[in-house]
Amino acid sequence: MSLRRLPETLVNRIAAGEVIERPAAAVKELVENALDAGARRIEVQLRDGGRAYLSVSDDGHGMTPEEMALAVERHATSKLPDDDLVNIRSLGFRGEALPSIGAVARLTLASRPHQAPEAWQLSVEGGRIAPPRPVALQAGTRVEVRDLFFATPARLKFLKQARTEQTYVRDAVERLAMAHPQVAFLLADEKRRILQLEAGGEDLFEARTLRLGQLLGREFQENCLPLDAMREGLRLTGLIALPTLNRATSQHQYLFVNGRPVKDRLLLGAIRGAYQDFLARDRHPMVALFLECPAEAVDVNVHPAKAEVRFRDAGLVRGLIVSACRHALAEAGHRASTTVAGAALGAFRPEASQAQRPAGRHWGGGYRPATSSAQGLAQAAAFYAPLPGLDVLPTARAEEVPEPVADRQDAGTLGAPDVAFPLGAARAQLHATYIVAQTEDGIVIVDQHAAHERLVYERMKQQMAESGVARQLLLIPEVVSLEEAAAQRLLARAEELAELGLVIEGFGGQAVLVREIPALLGKTDVVSLVQDLADELTELDEALALKERLEEVCGTMACHGSVRAGRRLTVEEMNGLLREMEATPHSGQCNHGRPTYVELKLADIERLFGRR
Repeated sequence: MSLRRLPETLVNRIAAGEVIERPAAAVKELVENALDAGARRIEVQLRDGGRAYLSVSDDGHGMTPEEMALAVERHATSKLPDDDLVNIRSLGFRGEALPSIGAVARLTLASRPHQAPEAWQLSVEGGRIAPPRPVALQAGTRVEVRDLFFATPARLKFLKQARTEQTYVRDAVERLAMAHPQVAFLLADEKRRILQLEAGGEDLFEARTLRLGQLLGREFQENCLPLDAMREGLRLTGLIALPTLNRATSQHQYLFVNGRPVKDRLLLGAIRGAYQDFLARDRHPMVALFLECPAEAVDVNVHPAKAEVRFRDAGLVRGLIVSACRHALAEAGHRASTTVAGAALGAFRPEASQAQRPAGRHWGGGYRPATSSAQGLAQAAAFYAPLPGLDVLPTARAEEVPEPVADRQDAGTLGAPDVAFPLGAARAQLHATYIVAQTEDGIVIVDQHAAHERLVYERMKQQMAESGVARQLLLIPEVVSLEEAAAQRLLARAEELAELGLVIEGFGGQAVLVREIPALLGKTDVVSLVQDLADELTELDEALALKERLEEVCGTMACHGSVRAGRRLTVEEMNGLLREMEATPHSGQCNHGRPTYVELKLADIERLFGRR
């Protein structure tokens, strides 16, 4: 067969598939154009999930008829005045959105610049452009898209149900709304307003915090920690959730680079690194991070969808994210999320029906399915207790929990010095497992084993940081065979690995020689360790596996060295544990993200008994 040049319309349809894969992609591109045009209010309308009809209207600076005719041509843009792909300061720059949509749908573009006497409208159908004509329109731009993918029926067959496509559109709009809180957004379908967000004030941080609270819910707003860190020209701001507020997937992690929503493996890996010793491996924190960096320090021209980026100094970016997140988590101290108490109250309330309660509660690595009202109390207690059934709780006896003289009075009349601490004063020990403490305005129930495990773990980490990682010399060095590229990646990071206690050197082109390993690992499979490290470097270009193994060993040692469930404690020991928790960062959750204590306010307890 002879070579031939494809028709221009077919070329445009093929290229459009890289940019417009579903209605949400079209909405994203059009909303980004509106933001680049300086819009302060953006409205998105949908029908049939965006397949039959979608429109994006804005109050931006608008376009003249000549600019409109050029805008629907491929690779025509006003955002690269100097043809500089290094210094990109706008969301759009490739000049592909409008021509790509026009190649696979029926596109109508209407616009009116401010101060212009009239508006103009231009139509594109399957790549064929009609001349502009006058139309009535306020200042700004309106883009209407009908019958998306009518020109490419194969793509149309792969779209999901209307409700699913609408969910994708909402997610795209929400991400852009998070990055631009000073812009008002409206998303509606043929029946209702799906999303309505008013523009925030002039203070960007306050506006962003308010916008994130509106979009991510009150739970996130009540249990998040602010970030604001700078390093070598990079600034990181945003909000991150406490470890005890986590999810089963990473879809609640929102990442932005210079106002652009991105899904980048480097950034996701940095978040995992920051939380790695606070959460189980299958749990993910809720975060919204905004990175601002010089335009020349990041490459956004990686993919037509502009969802991926590449950094000039990836190590600097990762280090900033990890250190900022860990600093914020350390400042949180012993604080645990309020959702812990809310979950406990939801399980205890006998009047709560199955329909009223959420489908499940996520506490770190554990998951509790929704239960019927009759089972709520028993199953909630069973989740914490090592003994079966807590429907009848024994009264704590004096011989079980010796009380000091100061405590031998009615709990309601105790003086402030006893209960003024954040975690209160110990009053009893139940089932030789749980410490009950009284605070000024409620009670605290502590899982003694989980709490002490975290305390021991933090002490071990501090010792490692102060004295370094002890090495163990192998009597017979281990030779590990690898692919040549993998071996070179490992050898390039040999100095960093040596700091972690793993000493390697080259052994031919396709192998490395291991001379020393971290002493904490003890007897370990050296070959598997090195191969896992090589795989980590291939995927994320980061040596995470070794760090995680060290921390896992620390966690195991802490578990065996901590106070076990079933051990009876004196009041002095219980109060000592509470005071150390208050002084130790991250003590609100164990090493797997589960809560170490539950706090109930008096108002919560009164509601349980119908007194409120």
